[in-house]
Amino acid sequence: MKPFEYVRATDVASGAAAVATVSQAKFLAGGTNLVDLMKEEIERPVRVVDITQLPLRQIQRTRSGLSVGALATNTETANHPLIRENYPLLTQAIVAGASGQLRNMATNGGNLMQRTRCNYFYDLATPCNKREAGSGCGAREGLNRIHAIMGWSESCVATYPGDMANALVALDANVRVRTTDGRERLIPAAEFHRLPGDAPQRDNTLDHGELILAIELPVGASEFARNSHYLKVRDRASYAFAMVSVAAALQLDGDTIKQARIVLGSVAHKPWRSTEAEAALVGKRISDDTFRQAAQAALKDARPLAHNTYKVELGQRSIVRALQRAARLA
Repeated sequence: MKPFEYVRATDVASGAAAVATVSQAKFLAGGTNLVDLMKEEIERPVRVVDITQLPLRQIQRTRSGLSVGALATNTETANHPLIRENYPLLTQAIVAGASGQLRNMATNGGNLMQRTRCNYFYDLATPCNKREAGSGCGAREGLNRIHAIMGWSESCVATYPGDMANALVALDANVRVRTTDGRERLIPAAEFHRLPGDAPQRDNTLDHGELILAIELPVGASEFARNSHYLKVRDRASYAFAMVSVAAALQLDGDTIKQARIVLGSVAHKPWRSTEAEAALVGKRISDDTFRQAAQAALKDARPLAHNTYKVELGQRSIVRALQRAARLA
């Protein structure tokens, strides 16, 4: 780990300024990802700004729904009665991630900021455009079993590894951010992370120095509470990142689907919402045939790599299973 300056933020404005004024500064919250990356010398900040004392932990009702503080831990969020009652999909997604010990430390803002688990990103001896722009993508022609099948570019085939963000996209959440000039802006969860394009070193749409304040859950998303399910398929039952995950949510009128949300995880550089699958569901009666048609629509444009063709069928089967459980057919 390289030496760095440590600063403890006492208020939001000074904490944000301490990062914004230094190009290689980073915010520190739970540290469950950043500290690991610093140990591996993948991240080399010259200044680390500790924001853990800032008043950003509240989870409370608002006129438009529910506001979840950026510094509330994953455990606090998943177990909060308002989340469990109105947004159970979010609880399921958080509990599917990491271990209990990590969830006790990890914050919501930090969860959104976590970086890929691509082996080439973590191996300093191999080329990686995310780690060093212009060096190449080792995974493109290398061992790419865990990599993207949707939205990848010649510059990067890494996937976003998180679970919470997939549920937030399905729930039409917004991320409330403090900008570098002291204003606030809302970023739709679906637009927070980005595809790699020719700049894979950028994981998200935040500008340097912008600080996540809260996650805003709309009241309308609670319509999915009765019929939603988060499915995570992985190599082992716990403490493993997904090969494929699915956030599925339905609003039903009897056995007819009024609204649907399908978001795939670990198939792209960002949570992958399939509007094609949703369109294939809306207006249809719940059935295995309907779910299979939606699953085929979701992955019809998949572009698997040499070692991850299995993700196409796995993704389709996972969508069907998640929808069955959301509709309470399984």
